[in-house]
Amino acid sequence: MKELFHKYKEVISYLVFGVATTIVNIVIFFICKDILGIDYKISNAIGWFLSVLFAFFTNKYFVFASSHEDIGSFIREMLLFYWYRILSFVVDMALMVLMIEWLHISDFWAKMVTQVAVVVLNYFFSKFFIFKKKLS
Repeated sequence: MKELFHKYKEVISYLVFGVATTIVNIVIFFICKDILGIDYKISNAIGWFLSVLFAFFTNKYFVFASSHEDIGSFIREMLLFYWYRILSFVVDMALMVLMIEWLHISDFWAKMVTQVAVVVLNYFFSKFFIFKKKLS
């Protein structure tokens, strides 16, 4: 069992922190929308921004164990992280609008479905473009 965990540690860690990030996103979305009365698109953007900040640090330090030699490489990673998260946010927002306004799916189910697509995209971007291991 231990061997299996070590073999898939990165994926397991990504899923655990991905769930935590998704919870941050969803909780902030519904607080903004339902408690503060903010439009669902703006609520989605606020939830996205704060959850991406949370995800950057958890992915960098706990999932991909990325280190940086200087502040420049740290900033480069953060900018790449936000760039690729912007791409997945566009997918997120497009799917939300499609499902809520065109297909008349409840915002709850639309948010749940979009998060699955976003998690898959973000893992791919993080593993292969942002925190890729440097060849020695």
